[in-house]
Amino acid sequence: MNALGAFGVIALLSACGVAPIQTGPIPSGTPSTTGSQLTADAAARSFVQVVRTVEPVAERECRNRTSGMNCDFNIVVDDRPGQPANAFQTLDENGRPIVAFTLALIADARNEDELAFVLGHEAAHHIAGHIARQQQNAMAGAVIFAGIATLSGGDATAVRTAQELGAEVGARRYSKDFELEADALGTIITARAGYNPLRGAEFFTRIPDPGDRFLGTHPPNSSRIDIVRRTMAGL
Repeated sequence: MNALGAFGVIALLSACGVAPIQTGPIPSGTPSTTGSQLTADAAARSFVQVVRTVEPVAERECRNRTSGMNCDFNIVVDDRPGQPANAFQTLDENGRPIVAFTLALIADARNEDELAFVLGHEAAHHIAGHIARQQQNAMAGAVIFAGIATLSGGDATAVRTAQELGAEVGARRYSKDFELEADALGTIITARAGYNPLRGAEFFTRIPDPGDRFLGTHPPNSSRIDIVRRTMAGL
């Protein structure tokens, strides 16, 4: 089976309706292409195998940890040309959780453990309800900033601008915490699926480190590796 044939068993992102707010594990930038990457065919086969193995474990964790949540994950490939190495979790118009991988991320994987960890991490975002929590934070930020602009005598344009800024600040406020929560639960899902989260989290050593910027969306890579180690030690 060639790479495209293997990808064909996965629904394509372009066929899905998605929500405007998404979560994802990888900060801006593309992982280094140095090192031992899988061939295109091996990467495709590994991705399909990881989905088959990790998805039922993620769905079981979802059912065990939540009540009334849609736990029927739809794992898709974002095959749009030119997309950087990335993965993200979102919802379709019916509330079904979607986890999307770009082709560049699949191609960059060094092993199945990395693919499994990313899938576990993204599934964890849904299980933890991060999209809903992010939306609530964005709404709160919009209300607060708009209120300040109104009290300051701003006109309609100023209030609208303040709302937009407040929504962005609110959405980012706890995003680092969300990523670490997803790393911890993703570690559990990865391990229970039979993969090695420590080996899987090695991709953090290859992607650009976001550091600890104010209102940044992702925590430092060292913090993410540390939470994986500590979670594994507790299993």
